[in-house]
Amino acid sequence: MKLFVARETDPQETRAALLPADAGRLVKLAAEVEVEAGIGQGITIPDEEYEKAGARVSGDRPAALSRADLVLRIAGPTAEEVRQMRDGCIHISHLDPFNKGDLVRELAMWGVSGISLEMIPRTTLAQKMDVLSSQANLAGYVAVLLAAHRLQTIVPMMMTPAGTIGPARVFVLGVGVAGLQAIATAKRLGARVDAFDVRPDAQEQIRSLGAKPLVVDLGETGQTAGGYAKELTPEQLAKQRQAMARQCAQSDIVITTARVFGRKSPVLVTNEMLDGMRPGSVVVDLAVETGGNVEASELGREVERHGVTIIGWPELQRRVPLAASQMFSSNLYDFVEHFWDKQSQPFVLNLDDEILRGCLVTHRGEIVHPTLQAVMGKSGKKVEV
Repeated sequence: MKLFVARETDPQETRAALLPADAGRLVKLAAEVEVEAGIGQGITIPDEEYEKAGARVSGDRPAALSRADLVLRIAGPTAEEVRQMRDGCIHISHLDPFNKGDLVRELAMWGVSGISLEMIPRTTLAQKMDVLSSQANLAGYVAVLLAAHRLQTIVPMMMTPAGTIGPARVFVLGVGVAGLQAIATAKRLGARVDAFDVRPDAQEQIRSLGAKPLVVDLGETGQTAGGYAKELTPEQLAKQRQAMARQCAQSDIVITTARVFGRKSPVLVTNEMLDGMRPGSVVVDLAVETGGNVEASELGREVERHGVTIIGWPELQRRVPLAASQMFSSNLYDFVEHFWDKQSQPFVLNLDDEILRGCLVTHRGEIVHPTLQAVMGKSGKKVEV
């Protein structure tokens, strides 16, 4: 089976989808691995390292796409690239299917089996393949470091002959993977940390990291089968905001991490709440790519509102590209290896597999994911987006 790993074309992207070590592991599975020239440029890994691992380096992307059985990358393909793939090719990457219906339709129309990495189920078995969690982990870490760098004071308590400086107060909203890592990082830096999540069972997770949970009685809440927090009612959001406004006013750093998969992120920190914060405070919006949790945040920008700095940089994991590439590459290898069968066709699309059912978007000319079918229809040729 021929595997092609494309170089990322986004000028802001610093990561590589596959590292030489994992390319070598794929070669040991008897895969014919081809990588695009310059794939490791953002993390200073030369093409020669891939060649040493047994991979072939190609400078002709269209030709490599046309002969590949399996295409691996971080970002989704363009429509032109989909048309360069052969019928029956399997494409694995982030596809953002709920927001990129045209791409889903294109994959179906050209007979490409599209696997959306962000839709891998959050199960114990799939944990080692979960790219969203691995990248969110790093984003939570980077968010704290960015905020600490912008802060006008230090994070830990410091006792000196000149006096005592109290610890910075950090407030984390949303205690998923990114939020938990933000809490842990802030605690390691010596901050006093408070955190909030709508899921009642998150309080124990907050306490286990040495932080204090902000308790707000919202009535019935919970999480989806996929492990995401359920969307709150307007009444619940209003009650939550009142409690969070008081906490924000006491905090030096606020980090928001609340996303609802496939939908616009809820606004948790309003401009009124920002105006109640002390000048010199810092807010990092980790949901800025999906609409933002902070009313004043702007995608790709760092803005100031009445002395409060609001950071809206997307994809913070790109700021630690080597670690991010290591995690992504390992996740990708584990996904491929899970479905690899040397005794039959090497990479088997087992439609009865729970993991594959959760993330396979298109197959054999049709949109096959039930949720997408409900929104877009079944046939790629008939979908109206």
